[in-house]
Amino acid sequence: MAERVLVIGSGGREHALAWKLAQSPHIKHVFVAPGNAGTADNGKISNSAVLVSNHTIVTQFCKDHNIGLVLVGPEALLEAGILDDLRAAGVRCFGPCARAAQLASHSSSSKAFLERHGMPTARWRAFSNPQEACRFITSTDFPARVVRARGPAAKKEVTIAASKEEACRAVQEIMQDRMFGEMVVIEELLQGEELSCSCFTDGVTVVSVPPAQPHKRLLDGEQGPSTAGMGAFCPVPQVPEALLEEIRGAVLQHIVDSLRQEGAAYVGVLQTGLMLTKEGVKILNFKCQFGDPQCQVILPLLKNDFYEVIQATIEGKLCSCMPAWSENRTAVCVVMASPGYPGDSDKGMEVTGLLQAKALGLQVFHGGTVLKNGRVVTSGGRVLSITAVRKDLMEALGEANRGVATIYFQGATFRRDIGHRGLRLLQHPLALMYKDRHVGAAPREVLSHLPQTSAVRGTRAGCRSEGGGFAAFFDLKASGYHDPILVSQTKGLGPKLQVAQVCKRHDTIGQDLVALCVNDLLAQGAEPLFFLSHLACGKLDAEVVETIKEGIAEACRNAGCAFLGEEVTEAAAPCPPGHCDLAGFAVGAVERGQRLPGLQRAEEGDALLGLGSAAIQGRGLGVVRRILLTSSLHCSSPAPGSCGDTTLGDVLLTPGKMFSPALLPILRSGHVKGFAPTAEGLLGGISRLLPEHLSAVLDALSWKIPEIFCWLYKEGNLSAEEMAQTFPCGIGAVLVVQKELAQHVLQDIQRQQEAWLIGKVVAPCHTGSHIEVENLAEALQLGSPQQLLNDSSARIQPQPGKRKVKVAVLVSGAGTALAGLIGSAREPGSCAQLVLVISNRPGVEELRSAARAGIPTRVIDHKLYGSRSEFDSTIDRVLEEFSVELICLSGFMRVLSSPFLRKWKGKILNASPSLFPLIKDGNAHQEPLESGFKVAGCTVHFVLEEPSAGAAIRREPLPGDSEAALEQRLQEAELRAFPPALQLVASGAAWLGAHGRTCWRRDGQGPSPEPEQEGAAAAAAPPERGGLRARP
Repeated sequence: MAERVLVIGSGGREHALAWKLAQSPHIKHVFVAPGNAGTADNGKISNSAVLVSNHTIVTQFCKDHNIGLVLVGPEALLEAGILDDLRAAGVRCFGPCARAAQLASHSSSSKAFLERHGMPTARWRAFSNPQEACRFITSTDFPARVVRARGPAAKKEVTIAASKEEACRAVQEIMQDRMFGEMVVIEELLQGEELSCSCFTDGVTVVSVPPAQPHKRLLDGEQGPSTAGMGAFCPVPQVPEALLEEIRGAVLQHIVDSLRQEGAAYVGVLQTGLMLTKEGVKILNFKCQFGDPQCQVILPLLKNDFYEVIQATIEGKLCSCMPAWSENRTAVCVVMASPGYPGDSDKGMEVTGLLQAKALGLQVFHGGTVLKNGRVVTSGGRVLSITAVRKDLMEALGEANRGVATIYFQGATFRRDIGHRGLRLLQHPLALMYKDRHVGAAPREVLSHLPQTSAVRGTRAGCRSEGGGFAAFFDLKASGYHDPILVSQTKGLGPKLQVAQVCKRHDTIGQDLVALCVNDLLAQGAEPLFFLSHLACGKLDAEVVETIKEGIAEACRNAGCAFLGEEVTEAAAPCPPGHCDLAGFAVGAVERGQRLPGLQRAEEGDALLGLGSAAIQGRGLGVVRRILLTSSLHCSSPAPGSCGDTTLGDVLLTPGKMFSPALLPILRSGHVKGFAPTAEGLLGGISRLLPEHLSAVLDALSWKIPEIFCWLYKEGNLSAEEMAQTFPCGIGAVLVVQKELAQHVLQDIQRQQEAWLIGKVVAPCHTGSHIEVENLAEALQLGSPQQLLNDSSARIQPQPGKRKVKVAVLVSGAGTALAGLIGSAREPGSCAQLVLVISNRPGVEELRSAARAGIPTRVIDHKLYGSRSEFDSTIDRVLEEFSVELICLSGFMRVLSSPFLRKWKGKILNASPSLFPLIKDGNAHQEPLESGFKVAGCTVHFVLEEPSAGAAIRREPLPGDSEAALEQRLQEAELRAFPPALQLVASGAAWLGAHGRTCWRRDGQGPSPEPEQEGAAAAAAPPERGGLRARP
């Protein structure tokens, strides 16, 4: 008879439990209470609104719906004894009793239990007094920097402090402010590799689950605050079978036996957090259920019927139904969290792309989601868990990241390095064997060692130098590759090395060399594996050699590849003393099916994304040398725009950006059609991406061009075409992306570094040029588009037909002008380009309108900032990130500070729903009627600290009417007035003069502070003083 099952909980773990149970033919239906959007009417699975905190109500629900099995996820409910009460009422349950559940719920209880039974754990003490806790922290001879809190609200908090002082502050916050509890446990901070080892147990038999490794920190590189988990992978490949067997017997079995001895027989799933330290395995914590997100990578690997395993466990027959696990398969889970997590997080943001992720063969487990009007929206901190199961860790990681890239909700936070620790440990089987030929320097450090189980012993052709030098062995299979293609690249520095020698500065050239090689590997989608270099000198300088070597080693660490060392030789005459030549050689690998598709995939309409870099490399430095000779300048001359604190040589030695750590997951997401570095020139880089039947058009005003390129353009008297052919002009690499995915990919990249939408792929042009860069001469003459923003007195001067002014719109959900502004900007001949919409409130309709129009959006919630100036500074940084030149306010309901208004003077436009008199509050549609005025209307004006009647740009007068009718007509008037007012300013026909009045361009005449035509401006002053509050 098929069973009905109840799963209690609402997270990704509970979705995974329900998903796996629903696969059993023994299961008729799975209820999830309260559940989430992923468990709502999903085949056999549906949600229930039963009140889970009331055990009596849950018991009655189970009887009314003939529930044959109950599983509970949240540990707080297990500790509260919900399973004890259900079992007492005759309901079959899977999980521990309340007494056993205290292992996970009380840090002090679990620590005391471990001590009683002689099990290894970190040194610890529990305190109810904050002063005593701090004295313990400061007086111990070990790093007592882990602070665990436990309170009556059943909310736990773990702080891993960077110092003892920070640990003391955490204690004060927890205990004095009673943030999380009445007691803290102070633990020793252990160092080592962390594992999550779980088991099924019927109280006697223990059956291990493959080990998983969770990632607890919020951000990449184990940075940011601790969380409940941002991802996991399973199994952990670097753990030997002997160690796993030791963990099963000495840890898991020991815990289960000890609980039984204490009268708390444990039936269910037990999960332990372990640290592999130099002293051996130590126990960190317990969970009385699969952890979240560990559950999302463990259950997909279970080959058995999950329901049958549960029944055998409950009946004490686990030894007769041993779980089996998928072989040669790895699961990776990446968690997507709401902005603000692990603190208070935003809710109500729509989630899109779920069907696309499912089409990729991925499993998306929901956590903090609900259904609202048929749409999936966010409702909690950890929103989704994207799980990929593939044949190896590398492929699973790539597919999981690809799934993350298809899903979107505002402000999504996720890590791109889930599983990278496993990959690094897999790559450890790298051996170095050499005979030292390092002339005049200290012996080279052995960076890697040969493992006992290495599958390769120097048989690869070309890996060993018979006459000396160094060779290496790389075990690709142990590194997670199944069917790899090797990719190699070699580069030399040439003129840049000469600049370094003239400047006597060699600390950056190592990064340059590695970046040149690694970025070319990325063009094939390849991950860098190892790097070698060769340095030939006229006369050896040991200090220079060591500086270069350190730079290369650091760059290799950042790129995630091994540096085998460098061969150093003293060149024979006629090489002058002090001169050298440096070359690098990199080898990478890519699975056969993951190579970037290249030329054949680029299509008309695709977007071109540019990654920022201020470096000059390759042949461009030869042109620089010629310019320096003709201009009588030297590398020691002050750099342009530096005020003398930076030399020209310093700027020329700016190292190239290395894109591999941030870009590799994005390149493997399936959304990128091509990638090419531009070290040899902007046009040359882009031409590598385009087939012969396609062309490209770029807009040079869409990205930030570093000052050095503008200086070279002017000083060298170069043409715009010469600049594009010779220099990268601020773009370090270019990606080809499908138009519909461009903004999504761009936002992912912008979390790591500067990037812009710089152009598009088009049909062949008839000018004979394969690639056209529009507005390059103008952008180079400007110095930098940002320069206009940084000059508070700069005016938007008339430039009709030359360029589009970049505009941002600030909204709060109460405005009506955005649709009109979008439509106006799209019209032929428009002088404005909407590049950004910012809202101080999440989930407003304007954000969705902007997204539908392909305009980037940002939510900057004012409630998250302690002061108005902090809020304004954040807005200012985002505006500069998008190179915004004009700001339009559409229903933006926040008062902007005076410093912000001063900086953006003459660049902020607002529509006020009034003409006369000066309206002081938000009832602008009502006061003219009450005051006897027969003319109302809308005024579009520049926003100033001190309102000025002369700052008006355009008005739309309306005759008096009823209040309701006038409010509607004012909105219509704003839609008529705002778009043309924006065009007037963007075209340069109107701007704010130094006297605080609007100036107008007259044909054949200079600027005039008077209106050009009747009705073009209003004498009414806008209603704000000392700030800004916009309400249409």
